[in-house]
Amino acid sequence: MRTSSVLAFATAVSTTIAQVYQGFNYGSVFTNNAPITQQDYENQFNTAKQLQGTSGFTSARLFTTIQAGTTNSPSEAIPAAIATNTQLLLGIFLSSTDDAFNNELAALRSAISQYGQAFVDLVIGISAGSEDLYRISPIGIENMSNPGEGPDAVVRRINAVRSTISGTAMSGKPVGHVDTWTAYVNSSNSAVIDACDFIGTDAYPYFQNTQANSIENGASLFFEAYNATVAVSGGKPVWITETGWPVSGPTENQAVPSLANAQTYWDQVGCRVFGQVTTFWYTLQDAFPNTPSPSFGVVGSTLSTTPLYDLSCPDDSSSSSSTATSPASSASVPSQEPGTSSEPTGPEISTTPSGPSSTAPEPGTSSEPTGPEVPTTPSGPSTTAPSLSPSIPNTVPTVETVMIYTTVTTCPVTYTSGTETMTSMTTSAAVVTSTHGNTLATVTTAPTHPSPSSPAGSCPADLSGDFEFPHLIVPVDQSHPDTAANTGFNGHFSPTISTIFNFDFPYSFEGRTCSLVFLFPQRESLQTSNYTLSGTGGIDVTRLLAPADESTTYNNQPALNTTVGSIPGLQAGNSYTIGSGDCFAGTRIGYKVSATGSLDLDYFQDYNPAPIGLYITVC
Repeated sequence: MRTSSVLAFATAVSTTIAQVYQGFNYGSVFTNNAPITQQDYENQFNTAKQLQGTSGFTSARLFTTIQAGTTNSPSEAIPAAIATNTQLLLGIFLSSTDDAFNNELAALRSAISQYGQAFVDLVIGISAGSEDLYRISPIGIENMSNPGEGPDAVVRRINAVRSTISGTAMSGKPVGHVDTWTAYVNSSNSAVIDACDFIGTDAYPYFQNTQANSIENGASLFFEAYNATVAVSGGKPVWITETGWPVSGPTENQAVPSLANAQTYWDQVGCRVFGQVTTFWYTLQDAFPNTPSPSFGVVGSTLSTTPLYDLSCPDDSSSSSSTATSPASSASVPSQEPGTSSEPTGPEISTTPSGPSSTAPEPGTSSEPTGPEVPTTPSGPSTTAPSLSPSIPNTVPTVETVMIYTTVTTCPVTYTSGTETMTSMTTSAAVVTSTHGNTLATVTTAPTHPSPSSPAGSCPADLSGDFEFPHLIVPVDQSHPDTAANTGFNGHFSPTISTIFNFDFPYSFEGRTCSLVFLFPQRESLQTSNYTLSGTGGIDVTRLLAPADESTTYNNQPALNTTVGSIPGLQAGNSYTIGSGDCFAGTRIGYKVSATGSLDLDYFQDYNPAPIGLYITVC
C-alpha cells in the first residue's frame, strides 16, 4: 500500500488564483547529440499527456531557446508546443560567453516575432539560467561542471531577459532563475531572489552521497530542501524544476537506482506535489538511442505511453490536476511588477513521509539536458550554507581599509603574532599609498605576545559561516617564467613556485567584515583532499594590483599592490587569519601566496569535510 502525507501550506498565503503546472524537462538533443526536431517534440509532448496512470502533464520545461545545431534559430519545441497546446517554461542558457547569451536573446526575439500570440499564450515563465550559482560553487568546480555565473552576473542576465521582452507581446511574463536550494539559502545570493518573479529549485536526494540517502530517506531529504527554499523566497512562488530518482545506474552511497525505488520516490514526492506546486519532473525519456548512467526516464528507449513503473497516485494523495487555487479562489490576479510575484507563496511541505527523516541536503542536482550532474555532496549541518562564488567584473576601489593581522589558531588556544608588512614591524597604524595616489590600506600589525582571542574585527578562522572559495587558482613558476599553468584546483608554494588566488566579493558584502584565512588541517582529517609537504618555512601573502587569468605566467603576473601578512612557520593542524577588514564589495581581488624558507607545499583546495586552503570568511 502506498503512503501519502498532508501538505502544510505556509501561513502567509496570498488570496489570489494561482495556476499550477506540471510536466517534464526536455533537452535539445538525444543522447547521441542528434538534434530533437519539431516532430520529435510533438511525439514527446503527446506521450506525456497520455501516460498511463497520470493526468495533467501538459507543460514542458526547456533548457535553451535555441534549436540545436543552429546559431540562434528558435527551438523547434515552440511550434511543437503550439501544435500540441503544451505550456512552456522557457530556458535561457546563461553560463557561457556574451555572444552565446546574446544568441539566446536573439532566438527569443525571433520566436516572439515568428509565432506571435499563439506562442506567447503558452509561456508560463522564462528561466534565466539553470544552476549557474551551483556550478561556480566549490562543489560545482570540483565536479568540473559547465561554467557558472555569480549572483551579480545572474541578476544582470535576468534583467537583460526582462528588457528583451519589454514592449513585446511577451512583456509581463514572469522571469526567474533555476538553481539548487543551497544557492538560495546562501545570503550572498539574495540579490538573485530579489530579481526573480519566481524561483525554480532542483533537488536530487540520490546524489546526496555523504548523507543517509536511501530511498527510505528520499522524500524527507527532498522536502527539507524545498521548505528551506520557501523559507528564504520572500513570498515569491517556488517551483520544483527538477527532481526524480534513477531507474538504473550506479549506487550513490545508500541510494540504489531501480524501478521499485523510482516508483517509491514518485509516490512519496511526486504524488504529494502534483497539482499543489508547479513541478517539472526529471524526466520523461533520456534513454534514446543510448541509455545514460544514471538514467531517470519514466519511459525507456522506446517512446511509449506505457511507463516503466506505475505512475498512478493513491486517492488520498495530491491530485494530478493541472490547476489549484488558494482559499479565496474568486480573487483576481493583480498585475506583476518586475521582481515581484502575484502568486501565493509555495507551500511549506510536511517533512514526515513514510521513511525516517535525515539532515537537510547539500547540493546534488542536475543542470543541462544531457542529464543530472553528479557532485560529491559535502557533509555537515545544513543550517550554515556555504557562500557560493560570485563572478564580478574587476573594478578598482579608490579607498580600501584593511586591518592586517596574522592569527594562528592551535586548539584550544588562539594567539596572535606580528606580521611583515610593506612598512615595518610596528604596533601603530601605517598608511600605504599606491603609485596611483589612492589610499590602499591602513595596515596595523598586532602585538607579538599571545592573546586569548582573535584580533578585534576579524571573522572566524573556519568555515562555520559565510565564506568565499577562490574562483581562479593559478600557479606561477620562476623556473618556467613564460609558461601559463592555466587554472586548476591545487595551491603550490615552493622556493620557485607561487600561486595566485582570485576572489570575487559581491556587492551584498558592502559594510561587512572579511578575513583572509589559510586552513591547514592534519592529513588524517582529510577525506576528499590531500597534500605533500617538505622543508620548513612559512608563507607570504600579497595583494596584487589586478587579478590573474588563465594566461598568467611568472613574467606577466600582475604587480604587487600591498603585503597582506605572513605565516612565519606553517604547521599542519592550524587555522591562520592573515588579514581582516572591510570587504572589498563589488571587486575581484588577486592574492599571491609565496613560500619562505625551504617550504614546499602542494595541496588540493577543498572545503569538504575538512577545509584546506585559502578562503575569505565573512561576518
